[in-house]
Amino acid sequence: MSNRPTIIIYRNHLLRYSETFIQAQAESLKRFDYHYVGSRRVPGLRLCDDRVTTLHGPHLSQKVREGIYKLFGFSPFLLSEVRSRSPQLIHAHFGPDAVRAIPLAKALDIPLVVTFHGYSVTIKPACAVRSSYSQVVYTLKKQQLQIAGMHFIAVSNFLKNCLVAQGFPEKKVSTHYIGIDTDLFTCQKQTSRTQSVLFVGRLVDVKGCEFFIRAMTKVQAMFPDCEAIIVGDGPLRQSLETLASRVLHKFRFLGVQPSSVVRFWMASSKVFCVPSITATSGHAEAFGTVFLEAQSMGLPVVTFDTGGISEAVEQGKTGFLLPEKNEEALACKLIDVLGNQALWTTLSENSILRARAQFNIHQQTQKLEDLYENLIFEHVAQEN
Repeated sequence: MSNRPTIIIYRNHLLRYSETFIQAQAESLKRFDYHYVGSRRVPGLRLCDDRVTTLHGPHLSQKVREGIYKLFGFSPFLLSEVRSRSPQLIHAHFGPDAVRAIPLAKALDIPLVVTFHGYSVTIKPACAVRSSYSQVVYTLKKQQLQIAGMHFIAVSNFLKNCLVAQGFPEKKVSTHYIGIDTDLFTCQKQTSRTQSVLFVGRLVDVKGCEFFIRAMTKVQAMFPDCEAIIVGDGPLRQSLETLASRVLHKFRFLGVQPSSVVRFWMASSKVFCVPSITATSGHAEAFGTVFLEAQSMGLPVVTFDTGGISEAVEQGKTGFLLPEKNEEALACKLIDVLGNQALWTTLSENSILRARAQFNIHQQTQKLEDLYENLIFEHVAQEN
């Protein structure tokens, strides 16, 4: 058993493949131990069983237990299990999950910290009420969360401004970049790169894969051997594959891939392009950790200037940010980077240096642990 104080990492569903940033941050903690708590486990990231407590299970009693929790937002079983670990703080990820953690934090009398990653903050209110059940509950209880939460973390300044505009107390909101493992996301300089452009992301409207495919038609007109590599899955996959088969002559849809495969393609591609857009629902890219991962591996970025992406990509230094939905401009800049080796080399070198200097997850997690300690101290002081 660790002698370090325990932090509860709360996520209702533990943990989807796309949520490596939550796992990476937890595993980077040095001064605190951590334990995952949620409603159920889902197919996704591999978590140590000893570090996970959920309600869901194969037995009828477990299913009933989870159903009651979903309806009423409280579970004596979950409270008992969490209390046995004597946690010092709950760190919930995503707004809708945070409202589920409010009763736990109150019952245990410990601080509740929330990291917002984007969707629940940027989506329009009219769309929120037509969204998922959890999003509806969040919309109804947002004011309660604003009072109950001790601190709110935004993954970008863009998102921080959104939170403050929505009524979250400015003094309780800060920006914290989670960062990436720059030792993991690295490649040797002598790595051979193919003439390919890489897309990594969910195949949903906000990621702009349609604009990527259309831009690549112009790229392939200039560079016939340039291949479009698309890693990820989602509801738009079939329509995107149909589009690609109609307008591109060299492309691959690889589906969801483990981190090792993503790193392989980041090391062997020439440019990274996820041209995220603001969706009709209002949803926008809050930051984009995947842009940091690509840059850390020396992969220049060409994308749209939307949401918080400009905080991840430095314009003209590590890549290029183009007007949103302008596929002509996107194609032209992809062609520039692919066809100019001197420009590519400068962008690549700048990308590696910036990622390591500003977004090393171990340095960033030290800052997070400082925040944990300050909040725990402040909470104890208030109690006394």
